[in-house]
Amino acid sequence: MSAFKWFILSLALVSYFQAAEPAVTEVATPNKFEKGYRTVKNGWVLVHIEGEPRERGLQYGHLLAPELEKAIYDIKYMTYLDTGKPWEFFVKAAEDLFARHIPEEYLKEIKAMAEGARDSGLETSWQEILALNAYEEIFDYWWPKEKSKYRYAPAPSAPVGHCSAFIAAGEATSDGGIVIAHNDWSSYVIGQSYNILLDIVPSKGHRIFMQSKPGHLDSNTDFFITGAGIVGVETTICGFDAYHEGGVPSFVRCRWAMQYSDSLDDVMKYLQEGNNGGNASSWLLGDINTGEIVRFELGYRFSGINRTKNGYFIGFNGPVDPRIRNLECSDTGYYDIRRHTGARRVRLTQLMEKHKGKIDVELAKIILADHYDVYLEKPDHPCSRTVDGHYDLDDRAFMSDPSRPKPYAPHGTLDGKITDSTLARKMSLWARWGNSSGMAFDAEKFLDKHIQYNDLRGHLRDRPSQPWTLF
Repeated sequence: MSAFKWFILSLALVSYFQAAEPAVTEVATPNKFEKGYRTVKNGWVLVHIEGEPRERGLQYGHLLAPELEKAIYDIKYMTYLDTGKPWEFFVKAAEDLFARHIPEEYLKEIKAMAEGARDSGLETSWQEILALNAYEEIFDYWWPKEKSKYRYAPAPSAPVGHCSAFIAAGEATSDGGIVIAHNDWSSYVIGQSYNILLDIVPSKGHRIFMQSKPGHLDSNTDFFITGAGIVGVETTICGFDAYHEGGVPSFVRCRWAMQYSDSLDDVMKYLQEGNNGGNASSWLLGDINTGEIVRFELGYRFSGINRTKNGYFIGFNGPVDPRIRNLECSDTGYYDIRRHTGARRVRLTQLMEKHKGKIDVELAKIILADHYDVYLEKPDHPCSRTVDGHYDLDDRAFMSDPSRPKPYAPHGTLDGKITDSTLARKMSLWARWGNSSGMAFDAEKFLDKHIQYNDLRGHLRDRPSQPWTLF
């Protein structure tokens, strides 16, 4: 190829990778649409939708069109950057894999979301909305196996974990009720759109109040409260290798479980219905009517259930069930306190034991913000090993596994969410956007210091310090 052709090609690539911020001002942002409405507070976008599937979808599409546009803009860019395949390839894969497994109710909702967003000026399709719902399953479970058809060198395939969480009840809490808390860990680029608090009042089934992502039917982050008195979170199981193509996608099973479950047993039944191993997780579930809490670990062939009314369970991305850990996973870091899994397994246990009998919402805020590094035994050392995770501050000096985030990767905790029995009865929760401890993230300062991530300019954004807020 001539020097001139190389020059033209390089210009094209630069143009592709340094695309300007999407013109979100061209997309309508109504505060109300039919029975739906939205408000913005302390970094969160609270959206209420209700009615039949089509009504809900139209309200969603109109009210969240700007957030959908930004999310799609970032995902398109990061998809090609991280996989070498265009976003459209994965949109087609999601349709081929999952469209036939989506119940008519939810397919109507998805199609109406796309219609509502198009009415607001966003060019999208129902297939693209479907792909947003399937994003984690496609990229963390399906693609690692599928890419062997397109790669010319072997690559690690097991997904990494995403969250810290706990649930406590009975003698473990200050008032004997349930306290549940969770923070989401993710890529700072993709995760910066996870600031949706979605209140759904469906024509059939139970009301749902959950953290969510633009375009999603389920929570997917996952933190939810339902009108049946069920509260739940999950932490994904890292190192999981047993994904099975086919079956019901995780976002459908999760939405079923939230909308139609009357009990904890119902939740576990719906989560297992047509299970394909997608989004294999440790679910922490509670019933504020009975005071019972459950740790439900769902792999593919195996599942583990632990129940109590007096005690606690923690979520740290490592599977407790030996069958899942040894037969369906590889390299989970369960015993390795250099890793985020092993370190948080130890630290969360220490914190729960220390505060047993006193745990309430205010203590939950402190626990989610904890920066004690059990490996280096440093009390204030935010890094990948702390409950409030910060890969962006971690040199990863003790890790060399190429499948894990690299030194100073823009990845970590994005939020904090907490509720208890009293709040859940009112469909209420405390939430903090940006980070569980309130640490601000300055994108330009980060990129100036870590120029290896310069290709994220225009996509990586600031997350200023925000207060805990009651919704």
